[in-house]
Amino acid sequence: MRFLLDAEQAEFGRTLDRMLTAADTPSVVRAWAGGDAGPGRALWGRLAEAGVFALAVPEAYEGVGPLPVELALSYVELGRHAVPGPVVETAAVATLLSGTEAAKEWLPRIAAGEVVATLPSGPYALDADAADAVFMVDGDAVRLAAGYGPLRESADPARRLFVPEGGEVVARGAKVREASEMAALLTAAQALGVGLELLRRTVDYVRQREQFGVPVGSFQAVKHRLADALVGLEFARPLLFGAALTMSPSDIAAAKLSAGEAAYAAARAALQLHGAVGYTEELDLSLWLRKARPLRDAWATPSACRARIVA
Repeated sequence: MRFLLDAEQAEFGRTLDRMLTAADTPSVVRAWAGGDAGPGRALWGRLAEAGVFALAVPEAYEGVGPLPVELALSYVELGRHAVPGPVVETAAVATLLSGTEAAKEWLPRIAAGEVVATLPSGPYALDADAADAVFMVDGDAVRLAAGYGPLRESADPARRLFVPEGGEVVARGAKVREASEMAALLTAAQALGVGLELLRRTVDYVRQREQFGVPVGSFQAVKHRLADALVGLEFARPLLFGAALTMSPSDIAAAKLSAGEAAYAAARAALQLHGAVGYTEELDLSLWLRKARPLRDAWATPSACRARIVA
């Protein structure tokens, strides 16, 4: 099978890229990490106007989806531009509540960008302090958390972690497995975007950084390091869109595993080739470096993905 994005899908990706490039997302990420969600919420509204969140919501609830391929395409762009916030979790909540009694209340608002929702992956709920609603899964029931604990330390300061507390049941018969699969697929897409941006920035750097009177990118060892990173990311891309087409659990696990590992490898290559400057907070590269590992492990670790593939 040969799968390519059609012209409309490709143009949608380019439109998001242009919009996010103009939005100066590094400053948005830094504000979000510092607890100021204002710029991030403004960007969230622009993404909603572009139709990103409506892609996760069925037409019955004023969305246009669910459209996993278009969602994966848009989340690659969100990763490339390091968009902060529970973007994956909000799409997962749209899947989780679809068909339940709570869908009429929440899904149209998610599609319109009026509601930022989050959902725990493991014990932690991402960005609960900036979300309008924190949902928790209890069997096939969904609870709306009454609150959350203090901010927990995170490898990525822009991924703010909280433990949700208590809450009443707001829906039963939730699509728990489907929501988890959607979250894994879109996390893989985000990871691929992060890896692509790390590679782009590193290539730009080694082209202008000189040693012995020549760009360091002209050294064979550097070329090999970058080529390995590129191969990993390009192998992950068809797995991602293939999984979006089939939504098969094993395909999604393969996509999550390959994209997560490729992004993490790209991060290690970026850090090595930037040298000491790569460690600095002032360099925007750090905003992507810190995302690679959390995205590799969120919504299914590499070992969990391998287990699903061979099951």
